[in-house]
Amino acid sequence: MLNIDSISKGIVIDHIKAGVGFSIFQHLDLDKVDYTVALIINAPSKKYGRKDLIKIENNMDLDLKILGFIDPNITINIIEDEEIVEKINLSLPEKVEGLISCKNPRCITSVEKDIVNRFVLMDREEGSYRCDYCDHIYTWEGLR
Repeated sequence: MLNIDSISKGIVIDHIKAGVGFSIFQHLDLDKVDYTVALIINAPSKKYGRKDLIKIENNMDLDLKILGFIDPNITINIIEDEEIVEKINLSLPEKVEGLISCKNPRCITSVEKDIVNRFVLMDREEGSYRCDYCDHIYTWEGLR
């Protein structure tokens, strides 16, 4: 069995849907950092069968909205002295602004450069969002 050491101080992004960890790794630009990072893909999970997780041996600012948008089941564990000192459970944000772009070529955000893209949560079960300008509906998969 593969064994990844615990971290003494940093962040563990846990319960990532299997196959989504690499997208989060890229979104956080973790390939450009100068500290230890572990991306674990398809780890066994009692709750989900399989999961991905990311261990970051450093503290960094995380955009919890976009992480919740990518996968609302993620848990963020803040680690100090090899102990979890804070556990943050994510959920789908009600609004997503400036993080993703509408792909509708007729949307005003495709034509005007200074308009911030805004999406509003439509269906929590499906994870679908509606563009605030043109009403097109998307999920995370449809916006990647």
